[in-house]
Amino acid sequence: MVFVLVLGMGGMPAGAAERPVRILALGDSLTAGYGLAHRDAFVPRLQAALAARGDAITILDGGVSGDTSADALARLDWALGDQPDAVIVELGGNDGLRGLDPARMERNLTAILDRLAQAHLPVLLSGMYAPPNMGTAYAGAFRAVFDRLSRRPGILWDPFFLDGVATHPDLVQADHIHPDPAGVAVIVRRLVPVVERLAQQARAGRALSGGPG
Repeated sequence: MVFVLVLGMGGMPAGAAERPVRILALGDSLTAGYGLAHRDAFVPRLQAALAARGDAITILDGGVSGDTSADALARLDWALGDQPDAVIVELGGNDGLRGLDPARMERNLTAILDRLAQAHLPVLLSGMYAPPNMGTAYAGAFRAVFDRLSRRPGILWDPFFLDGVATHPDLVQADHIHPDPAGVAVIVRRLVPVVERLAQQARAGRALSGGPG
């Protein structure tokens, strides 16, 4: 099962808060925190930011460094074993770095989103760009995949996971790809309001299904 990171709710007595919304962060090294101390990685930093705002949200760490969209699809059912209420999908970076066929990436991501829709799980899809050295034709085809997927009904859309980070040398590690701790802080600050909207969708889904919390 994926690693579960839970922070306390500021001393609230047991039963005082609703059951936390469980959100799976399904991704690659950007989610997993490659090159960072665990406390500085995306999932712990996002969890801490949400807890500081009093949000009853638990983030499930489903990031695996090196994963392509195909790898994530292959392990999706396993990742869903912890029964999340919603999912953040952050994938595609390794497809781009390896120059994999954007059409195949689109099939993989579509299959992931279809599976999540079948499970009635709200989704936040975070987009990606291909590395500039892959050429304009590849970059255009790559980005078009995310543009199409972003228009799926019900999808919450974050256009670029590394927005505000990728072009700032002081916010990335020496590999010029992965965010450093300051870069992760920028990403988390931007995504917290969107993740809160995702949690609201999950709670609305619970209410419609008659589930707890």
